[in-house]
Amino acid sequence: MIIRGCSSQPTSAPRSCFSTLFLLPNSNRYSFKKRATTLKHELDVVSCRFNSPPTNFRIQALEANKLDGVKAEGSRTNLQYDHLTWPSPSDKVPFWKREFPSWDISDSGHVDIRKDSDPIHIIHVTAEMAPIAKVGGLGDVVTGLARACLTRGHTVDVFLPFYECINKQHVKELTLISTYGSYHDGSWIPTNVYRGVVFGIPVVFIEPTNHFFKGQSVYGGSYDELEAYLFFSRACLEWLQVSATQPDIIHVHEWQTAGLPLLYWDMYQYLSLQKPRIVLTIHNMEHYGECRQEQLNKCGLDGSVYSTEEKAMDDRTIGHNPERLSLLKGGIVYSNAVVTVSPTYLKETLNSGWLAATLIRHRDKYFGILNGIDTAIWNPATDAFLPAKFDANQIEGKKICKLYVQRGLGLAPEAQDSAKVPLVVCITRLVAQKGLHLITNAIRHVEALNGQMIILGTAPDARVGSEFEGLARLHNEGPSIRILQMYSEELSHMLYAAADIVLVPSIYEPCGLSQMIGMRYGAVPLVRKTGGLADTVFDMDDQSHSEIANGFVFEGIDEGSLNCTLDRAFSFYHEKPNEWRDTVKKVLQMDNSWNNAAGKYIDVYNNVRVKHH
Repeated sequence: MIIRGCSSQPTSAPRSCFSTLFLLPNSNRYSFKKRATTLKHELDVVSCRFNSPPTNFRIQALEANKLDGVKAEGSRTNLQYDHLTWPSPSDKVPFWKREFPSWDISDSGHVDIRKDSDPIHIIHVTAEMAPIAKVGGLGDVVTGLARACLTRGHTVDVFLPFYECINKQHVKELTLISTYGSYHDGSWIPTNVYRGVVFGIPVVFIEPTNHFFKGQSVYGGSYDELEAYLFFSRACLEWLQVSATQPDIIHVHEWQTAGLPLLYWDMYQYLSLQKPRIVLTIHNMEHYGECRQEQLNKCGLDGSVYSTEEKAMDDRTIGHNPERLSLLKGGIVYSNAVVTVSPTYLKETLNSGWLAATLIRHRDKYFGILNGIDTAIWNPATDAFLPAKFDANQIEGKKICKLYVQRGLGLAPEAQDSAKVPLVVCITRLVAQKGLHLITNAIRHVEALNGQMIILGTAPDARVGSEFEGLARLHNEGPSIRILQMYSEELSHMLYAAADIVLVPSIYEPCGLSQMIGMRYGAVPLVRKTGGLADTVFDMDDQSHSEIANGFVFEGIDEGSLNCTLDRAFSFYHEKPNEWRDTVKKVLQMDNSWNNAAGKYIDVYNNVRVKHH
């Protein structure tokens, strides 16, 4: 797969000039503290329209071996940047929208991975896939896991809705292979099925000829999403039957495709699909797929059959009128195995939340497997979005990345002082789960500590967006804080590479990818101890586990707990520069790749699949 510079931004995002990001309207104040306790979770509505980058600028990326002018012990008096076009906030084209070189990651980074001896056929049925239909971590997980299993010698396909907003130019070998009928609400809807290749992964695109999946973003179209995903779930099974395809495993993800196990076991298993077994991964337990019986009826099932506590009834609505169903609960009950995305989140979900009783009943098939990151896509030694490459053996390029971002955003001090100012980066969806009150507090405290902070993210809630617009108006023309309400894949790569500290202060976090990506780029993580963050980050001051210490951890959800931890991190940065440099090298060398996690998923697949005799 050839990666090119392509932005995924809401259509309302400023495009012409970076400085327009700083001219933000007045906002009404809004209480994040109340929001933190409410924890109302909303899917991020992010455009998946990929725009071609401007062509009038080009970054000449510096290879690590060209950094002769950067001295290892920190002397920056003789920096040579002859091949680099330095950015400025006044540039007509923001530096993350310049033209980038292409690089092929289809087969990179996996040359030494051994093939598994008993290959199987896995089909992922998903609402998201990075980078063509990415809203959150789900898309990254599907792509990373699929690539890792392909590398280990397995056959993998991804089934994805053919959203109208997908840029077909980012799919290789796209071909319409058939049109067939799939059932919805008393009719058989003509449905196109395409094949293509994304990042080396075979993808099957399902395109109904009705209004489903039309619109300028993955989520938030003018159609009933629950009915659309129930249609998609059945259409995938219908296509497997029509094409006589019998995979070993059908791997479904989140509530959007959690209805598929019900359709499989109560309909298609009685037809011709008898070999597959079903695995469900729950990426976030807070999205339940609430469903009325009549909505389930539209996909051809009898909704009343599932209105029992043992099947799919939403326990929170027992005794209500009407009682409702939960697709996620039904998926848990009907799948052969259920996986969540970290061992600690598994424990947390068994101990709290209304689904805990269902998970306890099915504990013997419930597993916690920590996500990985795709180390070919996220690789500072080859990343074409970076102005300088680096790795654990030669980290000087990271200093250039930091200074580049500082200059481009108008944060840069004089070159000789750049390393003296810790740069904190927070790349996140701006939703309550992510600890909004802690993020806003961090802005104030980092500024008080004479540090710098960059926030990159979008807010699906207009009130939250208004609050951050107000903060941006207050801070963005100052010397130390930048708040960018947008999403850019290119800029996120640059920010991870520039960061000294990556901040992840989540109230809860099933797995978290930001801390792992940050470490891959030499950013020391500062996180709240919850879910997957607790499984991947271990405190520098914990003498009992010094061999695995790799960051800074706090446990409370109050501002004081975060402030104390920021104080510790800043003191470490200023007072122990050699130890900090060693920590940067340590996190750069950590293996959070998908290969490890893929091996555990394959164990789950083998435990449930029908063995050949």
